[in-house]
Amino acid sequence: MLSQKVAQQSLRRLAVQQPYALRWSLMNSVSPAAVALGRSVQMRQATTSTTTSDPNKLLAEQRLRRPVAPHLSIYKPQITWIGSSLHRITGIALSGSLYLYATAYLASPMLGLDLGSASAVAAFGALPVLAKVLLKATMAMPFTYHCMNGVRHLIWDTGRGLTNPQVIKTGWTVVGLSTISALILALL
Repeated sequence: MLSQKVAQQSLRRLAVQQPYALRWSLMNSVSPAAVALGRSVQMRQATTSTTTSDPNKLLAEQRLRRPVAPHLSIYKPQITWIGSSLHRITGIALSGSLYLYATAYLASPMLGLDLGSASAVAAFGALPVLAKVLLKATMAMPFTYHCMNGVRHLIWDTGRGLTNPQVIKTGWTVVGLSTISALILALL
C-alpha cells in the first residue's frame, strides 16, 4: 500500500511538470518517504460556505446560479432526431398493439368475445370504403416506416452511410418510401 502511494504520487508529479522536472526533483531531493508520509503531496483546500446553515437551501441557491442547458425549443428540428424518435415510437406502437391484440385474443373465450379471423374480416368488410382506406393507412404507415428505417439501421451496422449528408439523405428517403408504400398498401 505504501509503495503504491509513493509510485502514484511520483508519477502524478512527473506527469504534470515540465521536461526538466526529473532533474529539478532530484536537485530538491524529495524522498519517497516524504511523499508517502504526505509531506510533499499536493492538496486542495476545501471551501465551505457559512452563509446558510440549511443544506437544502444552499443546494437551491446553487441550482439558481447554474447555467441553463439549451432546451428543445431553441433547436431546429432535424430529420436525424425526428427519425430516431419516430423509429422508437413506431416500434412501441406496433409491438404494443400486437401484445394487446394477442392478450385480447387469448382472453376472448373467457370474456365471451369472438376475435377470430372470420369475425375480424366481417367487421372490416362492413366498414365504408373511406374508413377502410384510413384504417389500413393508419396501420400501414408505422409498419412501413419501422421496416424501412430498420433496413437503414442494418446498413449503418455495416459502417456505411454514417456521414451527416448521407444520414440526412437516407432519412428523407425512408420517409418518402414508407409514405409511398403505405399508400399503396392502403389502396389495395
